[in-house]
Amino acid sequence: QVQLVESGGGLVQAGGSLRLSCAASGRTFNSYNMGWFRQAPGKEREFVAAINRSGGVTSYADSVKGRFTISRDNAKNTVHLQMNSLKPEDTAVYYCAAARGYYQRANDYDYWGQGTQVTVSS
Repeated sequence: QVQLVESGGGLVQAGGSLRLSCAASGRTFNSYNMGWFRQAPGKEREFVAAINRSGGVTSYADSVKGRFTISRDNAKNTVHLQMNSLKPEDTAVYYCAAARGYYQRANDYDYWGQGTQVTVSS
């Protein structure tokens, strides 16, 4: 079992940057593929980015490609989401998630954090 805790959210102006972190418990972190998702009010949870166990493969939603970067540090049991050139439409609660497989659908992920709020003002 994996417990996930996100941090790093906050309020930022459009064009600014934030770096989200997700700390994982347990000794099997490097056996999980990790993903970031977000959910805005009244909308479904959507895929943002994913990274495989070793960190050598990454995927991004088209809406964030070129602006967001996912990375992981298996020695520290952490995964990060660097968000640059933020837009008001990036405003959402951001969640990290863990899965045995490499997926982009929320339903395929087994473990979730509690989320961290990101608000981008115009």
